[in-house]
Amino acid sequence: MNPLPKAPVGSSAAPLSRLHFVLALGAILLLAVVARLHGLTATAIWCDEASSIVTSQYNIPDLLYHAAHDVHPPLYYLLLHGWMALFGDGLFAIRALSMVIGVAIVAVGILLVRQLATPRATLLAGLLLALFPFTVRYSQEVRMYSLLTLVLLAGTLALIHWLREPQRSGWLALYVVLMTASFYTHYFTIFCVLMHWLHVGLRSLRRDAIFKPLWTARWWLANVAIALLFMPWVPKLYDLLMHMAQLEAGNDVGWISPVTAWSLPSAMWTFWTLDDGEALPRWLFLLLPAVIVAAALLVARADRSPQRFSRFLLLYTFGPIVVVFLVSLISSVMVERYLAFAAIGLPILLALCIEQLRQRSRLLALGLLAAVLVVDGVGLKEVYRVDEPQFDVQVSYINQHFQPGDTVVISDLYWYFTYVYYNTQPLVPKLFTPPRNEGGMGRPNAYGFGTLVDQQGADIYVDGLAQLPAHDNRIWLVGASGLDDEFKHIPPSWQLLDDQKHPDSEVRLYVARAH
Repeated sequence: MNPLPKAPVGSSAAPLSRLHFVLALGAILLLAVVARLHGLTATAIWCDEASSIVTSQYNIPDLLYHAAHDVHPPLYYLLLHGWMALFGDGLFAIRALSMVIGVAIVAVGILLVRQLATPRATLLAGLLLALFPFTVRYSQEVRMYSLLTLVLLAGTLALIHWLREPQRSGWLALYVVLMTASFYTHYFTIFCVLMHWLHVGLRSLRRDAIFKPLWTARWWLANVAIALLFMPWVPKLYDLLMHMAQLEAGNDVGWISPVTAWSLPSAMWTFWTLDDGEALPRWLFLLLPAVIVAAALLVARADRSPQRFSRFLLLYTFGPIVVVFLVSLISSVMVERYLAFAAIGLPILLALCIEQLRQRSRLLALGLLAAVLVVDGVGLKEVYRVDEPQFDVQVSYINQHFQPGDTVVISDLYWYFTYVYYNTQPLVPKLFTPPRNEGGMGRPNAYGFGTLVDQQGADIYVDGLAQLPAHDNRIWLVGASGLDDEFKHIPPSWQLLDDQKHPDSEVRLYVARAH
């Protein structure tokens, strides 16, 4: 870390001592821990999380096989596999991995800001990072989005260090490792890489630039090394792309809504409040993104440093979001959680803006900070909101009332993996796979979520309820509320014994009697 600079000329604020700076950093990291620990186990595991757990429970060869047929690469699953081997698969243990990664994101973000700004701005950025609702949200989920954010933010920091000290090739080597890890974490890494290349290119085209990285062999060799290190997975990715029809059939792709003119401002609201904001009055809906963009432009305009790292941060933040939006005009790929790595730049840019405003108008700076903290509070309230009862209660009810010989049939994969996670009885639940309304089989295929059940399909698929034994057998039907819509043609000879209805799920117990 660079020596702590003095307060800006003309500022009445006294410079921070190193001790006060370190103590404040410790308090911020503690706040980050508390924000991510709070409510960590309050919500039940949902489908995507459960699929992560199921995938990561396989041995390494099988894990790689299933990841190759999934829409996400294997690194997070491998990391979770090792984590569960050490700490088990309890709810706190498995979510703690993302929590630890989430705190590391705050730490790396602080290190990055320290390369751009004063200690005071660094502490403010750390505070906003610790409370940023979108990052807190995905620091509590058993998915790869926090890991992606961490490695890309760290990779960007490594690149900044190398651009500042090109003689230290160790930073470039670290960049290669981190960017390779990111490609093995999520395919959206490519959008961040494009921003890295754009910044390197723009810097190299400047006449006053002493170091022009685009024209150096080391930059090209580093990127060739990343490509070669990712090459073993490229055939898996190619195979996945050649089976898009299977992924669409299983709803693993094709579920993303098309973008509209309001998608970009809606994304800003989602990042801050976990709500798309489209129900708000139009003026208020546009106010938040307008303030964010204005703050970012103010920071970029004020950056007169030779490296233009604040402008690089603006590219890192908004570039991937805009590019993904443009790509989505052709093929819908815009999912806000896939862009968590870019969204992490938003609280940093606002912190830098507030610090600049403080030197001109303390009142205006305090007003913006207060507004940001209010929006943070709205977002965190949504993060910690718990809708009761949850699906784990339904599974627990079956576990408590289960009898030997019972059969459990789940309506679809959305509920199936979660049921598997919470099931404590010695049975493998069956999956309801009726023929599709448009014709053809309703069974999953060997791609996407279907890869996790395809190999045992002969034992678990139920194409029609009439095929189940009807000799006083007890059968549990599990799915979304309104089971009649999901389990059509329940045999008339079945006798209903129990019906547990929750707002989003329903469980029925039948006795299947012979005609």
